[in-house]
Amino acid sequence: MGFLKQHKNYMVLITWALVFLFCSINVSAKSRRPISEYEIRETKNQCYTDIESGLWGQHCKFSKIAKENCALNCLSPTCYQLIYESDPLEEGEKDYTRSQEYKYCMHRVSLGESLDGIRGAFE
Repeated sequence: MGFLKQHKNYMVLITWALVFLFCSINVSAKSRRPISEYEIRETKNQCYTDIESGLWGQHCKFSKIAKENCALNCLSPTCYQLIYESDPLEEGEKDYTRSQEYKYCMHRVSLGESLDGIRGAFE
C-alpha cells in the first residue's frame, strides 16, 4: 500500500509541474516583446565566436564577407533565408536596404508576426 501511495504522490507532483509549465508557456506566448538592439548585438557576437571556433565550417572563415554571411545566417536562419540566401553579400557590398529588411524580419520574428511583405518593404 505504501508503494502505491508513494507513486500517487509522484503523479500529483508531475501533474502540477505540467500545469505550471503549460501556464508559463501560455503567459510567455502572450507577452512577446520585440528583440532589442542589445540582444541582436550580443547574439551576433556569439555567432562570430562560434564561427571563429570552426562550428560553422571553414567556408565561414574564408573571408570577411563569408564570415558576415555566416553570422547573419547564425543570427536568424529564417531571416537570412528570406533576405540573403538567394543573393549573399559579396566582397565590398553594403546593402542598406536588405540590412533594414533583415532587421525588420528579426523584429517580426521576435513578435511571432507574419513575414509577408518584408522583402521590398524598404525599397
